[in-house]
Amino acid sequence: MAWQLLFGSDMGLFSLFVIAFVIAMAIFLYRYATKHMEEDARQAK
Repeated sequence: MAWQLLFGSDMGLFSLFVIAFVIAMAIFLYRYATKHMEEDARQAK
């Protein structure tokens, strides 16, 4: 019943969208931060 509610209702689909968006944003921010940290470390040398 929980799966049916998750995939079958508007609120369930919105919840899936929000979860996917938050995960994608976390991945983007992690990659962005590590890229800039490495760049700053190279410039400091």
